[in-house]
Amino acid sequence: MKKTFLLLSLTLSMAISAKNQTVEMVKRLPGASYNSHYVSNRSPLQPQQFIKLPVGSIQPEGWLLKQLELQKDGLNGHLGEISAWLQKDDNAWLKTGGKWGWEEVPYWLRGYGNLTYLMKDEAMLKETKFWIEGILKSQREDGNFGPLVLNNGKQDFWPNMIVLWIVQSYYEYSNDARILDFMTKYCHYLLTVSDDDFLSSYWENSRGGDNLWSVVWLYNRTGDKQLLSLADKIHRNTADWTKSTQLPNWHNVNVAQCFREPATYYLFKKDTALLEASYNVQSLIRRAFGQVPGGMFGADENARIGFFDPRQGTETCGFVEQMASDQIMLLISGDPYWAENCEDVAFNSYPAAMMPDYKALRYITSPNHVVSDSQNHHPGIDNSGPFLAMNPFSSRCCQHNHGFGWPYYAEHLVLATPDNGLAAVMYSACKAKIKVGSKGAEVTLHEQTNYPFEEAVRFTLSTPSKVRFPMYLRIPSWCKNASIKINGKQEAVTLVAGEYARIEREWTNKDEVELIIPMDLSVRQWQANKNSVSVNWGPLTLSLKIEEEYKQLDSRATAIGDSKWQENADASAWPTYEIYPKTPWNYALVTSLPIQIKRKNWPADNNPFTLGNVPLEFKAKGRIVPGWIIDEYGLCGVLPYENARKSDRIDEITLVPMGAARLRISAFPTAK
Repeated sequence: MKKTFLLLSLTLSMAISAKNQTVEMVKRLPGASYNSHYVSNRSPLQPQQFIKLPVGSIQPEGWLLKQLELQKDGLNGHLGEISAWLQKDDNAWLKTGGKWGWEEVPYWLRGYGNLTYLMKDEAMLKETKFWIEGILKSQREDGNFGPLVLNNGKQDFWPNMIVLWIVQSYYEYSNDARILDFMTKYCHYLLTVSDDDFLSSYWENSRGGDNLWSVVWLYNRTGDKQLLSLADKIHRNTADWTKSTQLPNWHNVNVAQCFREPATYYLFKKDTALLEASYNVQSLIRRAFGQVPGGMFGADENARIGFFDPRQGTETCGFVEQMASDQIMLLISGDPYWAENCEDVAFNSYPAAMMPDYKALRYITSPNHVVSDSQNHHPGIDNSGPFLAMNPFSSRCCQHNHGFGWPYYAEHLVLATPDNGLAAVMYSACKAKIKVGSKGAEVTLHEQTNYPFEEAVRFTLSTPSKVRFPMYLRIPSWCKNASIKINGKQEAVTLVAGEYARIEREWTNKDEVELIIPMDLSVRQWQANKNSVSVNWGPLTLSLKIEEEYKQLDSRATAIGDSKWQENADASAWPTYEIYPKTPWNYALVTSLPIQIKRKNWPADNNPFTLGNVPLEFKAKGRIVPGWIIDEYGLCGVLPYENARKSDRIDEITLVPMGAARLRISAFPTAK
């Protein structure tokens, strides 16, 4: 009788648990509601699909934390000791009429400040506040602020757009009420500027969408109706990114940064044609110049007819701006495509743009990149200068702007949802504090994983009391047979690739969710580029492992002409490196033979993005293509035609994740 009673109790308990828990697939989140605990789009704006948590809510761990530590100890963390633009004496961001003033201080401070909030470093925080205080003090009575940079007698508003992003993050971190006053006064000033004098020069005209995103942010916090008029003004004076078959310009950073402007304006007008226009630009540039692995497109300054081979590259600025745009598009649309594209760039393109110690970077990085020197490769590259060397003194824009890539990425790992839940959308080890449920209980989500180098993502919830809320997990579109366990129990639900798993239940302390994302080898053909192929392992694209030879140079001797550094900058502590191949690179991949995975130990220093540390290698077969050589521009030659002569000998070759390879062949010709 006692045994029967226990069995009945267990059955009843399981029935109650099943009744109080649902696991289902959804394509999008509920978009008609507003989160009760976090600032999100207020009426009349279109509700958001996801809501970004305030800066400081997410603490990265694992390999991502390592990248941030390298950044702190590297160029971004120490650029104030090197760059002439960041010297405090006679700086236009600190002193009226100062010498050094345009985009450089804001570019650097955006990454440095957000890195500071993540690292919780007191010395860095003091430095961040110094610059922010200087910028706040620069505000004039009419609301304008910063250096008065003129183009043809009209103010260039572009640098101020970056500053708005900086102070937004600072407000989220500090709740300093002065920021809202500062931004409001400035936005009211912009309303007084005539249309003829507003966003008239090239960069600001292309990039008005950055200003528009700040208007969204500020309106949601103040409800100031005048901001709705400012949104209209910014949109009508910004370059038109809504045309079906042409772009305002084909500059790589502009395209990566500006394509989201129509989608941002969609929040105000709720016209889906605006949202679709941003999708169209993303598609248009990739159909024409993005038939390559790595999530980007070939526009090594500007996209040009005839220059669409994978040996064309993208600025490091382009990588980080694309990642930021992907994050904003994800918040607006809820489309998991944008999370995947952000991961593609973050895992495969961005890390290799920097030296393994983050103390130098190069201007241009390409999917097929076999020489990284200080020579001028124009017109193979659409700019004249030493743009392939890893030089910490050179390339003003990327030198200052590269630092916001990883901090912003970390801030978007876990998001709030309109139904008072949470969503893990891009997977990386972290701890996130987030308010959930009808009453806003604060819980901590601890995510443990080495993704994308492993297939398991484990979540542990810490909560002071039971709380009911939904949790969303993105199922990547490339994944087959994903599965979920809740507290060790396999859930009987078919997880659909490219959608979200929605788990709603009453959560208790130490509840665990494990998401298994099986990764398989897949081959993608790039028909527009001579039917070349790239190989993927889940979200990782693989490259030929080329042994790298590093040559150290004086950074002052190899910097581009407009570079500026401080008189006391120690060039010996910040050398330039050229990288040359020590092993053959001109291989065609034998696609008919199997590729075998070799797992290695996880690196002791937590940095998987180097050839020596990468925890995955793949053994494949290839044939040398003798005619595929360095071309007339000193670059990796364009891909050979399919019928190009190949060696009779089949060699064993090693493939590694693309992000670990500073020299790489990622798009291969094929051989039998």
